[in-house]
Amino acid sequence: MAEWHEQESTSGGMLQLVSFFLGDEEYAVDVLRVQGIDRVTEITRVPRAPEFVEGVINLRGKIVPIIDLRRRIGLPSKPPDRESRIIVVEMGREVVGLRVDSVREVLRVPRSLTEPPPDMANAENNDFVEAVGKLDDRLILILNVDRILDSSERQALRDFSESS
Repeated sequence: MAEWHEQESTSGGMLQLVSFFLGDEEYAVDVLRVQGIDRVTEITRVPRAPEFVEGVINLRGKIVPIIDLRRRIGLPSKPPDRESRIIVVEMGREVVGLRVDSVREVLRVPRSLTEPPPDMANAENNDFVEAVGKLDDRLILILNVDRILDSSERQALRDFSESS
């Protein structure tokens, strides 16, 4: 949890998050890492792209790789629909779009209502879940944007972005 405290979005023990859905589960990312939320436009498939990259979009004159976050977390991919969104985030030195099923809201969660994720037998696949927020009757999986891709995947993304 130490890393999360250093990246806290606001002072006073409150986390400011953008929440979204993948399937029936609600997730969130730190609002300070979000550059924008856009409707899904035409995603251009790119030959030999890393398997986690769905393609690229032209976002305000910049080519941005798009990651299908459903596939990344182990859910089956599904075609975008009118609720689908691309959350544009800073991931290390890269700007990346995360395709999600829908965006719910920007919310503030007291840090006291978060807990570390439970230890899982398959923890390496859940390394990007930073915390679990408990808000009323909702459980929200808070993702660490920097851990969505491991170091070799991030290098592949950098190589891909530089060659695009």
